[in-house]
Amino acid sequence: MAKQPAKPTPKTRAAKAAPTRTKAAAKATPERKRAAKPVAAPVLSDVRAKIDHIDRSIQALIAERANFAHQVGKAKGKLAAAVDYYRPEREAQVLRMVVDRNEGPLSDEVLVHVYREIMSACLAQQEPLKIGYLGPEGTFSQQAVLKHFGRSALGLPLASIEEVFQEVEAGNADFGVVPVENSGQGTIQITLDMFLTSNLKICGEVELRVQQYLMSRSGRLEDVERVYGHPQSFMQTSSWLRANLPKAEKIPVSSNAEGARRARNAEDAAAIGGESAGHVYGLKKVVTKPIQNDADNTTRFLVIGRNIFPTSGHDRTSVLVFIHDKPGALFDVLSPFARHGISMNRIESRPSHNAKWEYGFFIDLAGHVEDDAMQAALAELEAHSAQIKILGSYPVAVP
Repeated sequence: MAKQPAKPTPKTRAAKAAPTRTKAAAKATPERKRAAKPVAAPVLSDVRAKIDHIDRSIQALIAERANFAHQVGKAKGKLAAAVDYYRPEREAQVLRMVVDRNEGPLSDEVLVHVYREIMSACLAQQEPLKIGYLGPEGTFSQQAVLKHFGRSALGLPLASIEEVFQEVEAGNADFGVVPVENSGQGTIQITLDMFLTSNLKICGEVELRVQQYLMSRSGRLEDVERVYGHPQSFMQTSSWLRANLPKAEKIPVSSNAEGARRARNAEDAAAIGGESAGHVYGLKKVVTKPIQNDADNTTRFLVIGRNIFPTSGHDRTSVLVFIHDKPGALFDVLSPFARHGISMNRIESRPSHNAKWEYGFFIDLAGHVEDDAMQAALAELEAHSAQIKILGSYPVAVP
């Protein structure tokens, strides 16, 4: 009888199946084949041709946008001046949509800057806005003007913050840009004091990252015997100056640009200021890194004008409240806002200049003066205050 082949055990079955699995594993999947295939480097001429095509499309769309912006001007009819065409609440809405749509690779800040310039150029088709700021050319105030209004606006450098208010009130400037507080050094008091008597309104705000440098003609630290700077800049750079120039004379000036202008005339002088001031006045950096105490040093600027604009949907309201001198007076001022769910962003007191020991409170609130909750809170506040002055309702700063 023929010998029957042995019945395969589980072990022998596994051994026979193993080569099959090994062979299957050796077969490359379509995904592996694609991954293994070397990707051809893009042809530079083809990439440049595509960029040129995109640039033509962008330019055509910008021209189309400018034409529609011109039609908006026609739809509003013949107005008195460029300021009558300007709508800060609409600009803020457009820029917020830019941020909301952004998926990279460019940052929000870069895209906002691009759109600011496009809107600035479109508005200037009617007539450039005239913007007063603390000069001379090269100040941080000028940088704030460029950030908020773009390069198509006409900047008017002025000698002082008081003069900025005066020129806007007189109608010689459409708007003004003035510093109001620094993240490290607090409030710029002269700006608040101007609102005690001025009828101007706050129309916007700008947040500017401030980088302070030490600059001179030679660019050598060992040459520096005196330093020019705005008092705020001396405070913002106090630690570095103490450590590196303890014996240097510190000379306060009305602006950092004025300090740079003076420093360019002497080998032993230096100035504190931004890079733009160095470019304008031909100064070199003494040290390559910024010298401010706080790496996130930021200054907030206010845009001042003659009117309050409609809500943008994300606004801030600033009020000045004069209170009666009595126990619990400040509590009475703040309670209505809490009851109506209004957040307070900042409060600052200043002498009223009306009577001895009488103070005015500058309060920044979340919301617009046209909001129902704000209206109700202000109505309640009238019973507890000597005077309420609405300084402005304006869009919260866009990055």
